Amino acid sequence: MSFLNQLKQQAQTLQTRQGDELQHLDANTDATEAACKTVWHYFMELPRQLNVIEPAAVSLSLDGKAPWPAMKQTDFRFDARKKTLRGKEVFDYLALGWRLAPAETAAVLAPGLPKGRVSVNFPPDLERVERRLRAGQVRHDRQELRHPETNRLQSIVFEHDMAARASVRVTPDHDHGSFDIRLAAVGGLDTASTRYTAAQMNTAALDELAKLIVGQPSRFI
Repeated sequence: MSFLNQLKQQAQTLQTRQGDELQHLDANTDATEAACKTVWHYFMELPRQLNVIEPAAVSLSLDGKAPWPAMKQTDFRFDARKKTLRGKEVFDYLALGWRLAPAETAAVLAPGLPKGRVSVNFPPDLERVERRLRAGQVRHDRQELRHPETNRLQSIVFEHDMAARASVRVTPDHDHGSFDIRLAAVGGLDTASTRYTAAQMNTAALDELAKLIVGQPSRFI
């Protein structure tokens, strides 16, 4: 066999492999997009119901000692964006976002409503409080309290709003036929992540997610 024919055979083998890979990617993309549409329909309907129900939130606390007042989940909203992948329009992400607010509306409107206040003086406690502030996007002010004579740091005080935000962001990975899911302040002031395959991302899984949001026993994570 001439060297030219060897190169021709090598090129044909490579083209066949590339064609098989592209076919595999297209199959994963189609399966992922089908699952995205399931999520889209579910996320379109879920906020309409939850905005009427305004389910209670779980007990919240930044430091595990000072509890927040009874909270409700409200103002649910759905957002989705698309992008172009290999010449096709596909979903970039699908997300739900909502507010955690005091259950008693009258208390929110009361003049001079005091804010929450927590004080920490050990690194593990500080890291925990800061992590929960970030997870719930809690607006706050930070103040360092120092000894008047030695200037030694005694504690760090956070004065914060009694309100937070929660979210679920579903990001499809079309090439691998899977979904990365990030939950923030769902079931508490913390974050969690999980991954589902396109085949797993169905109405039954989304029902488990809805149960998790409203505080019922769930197998979603």
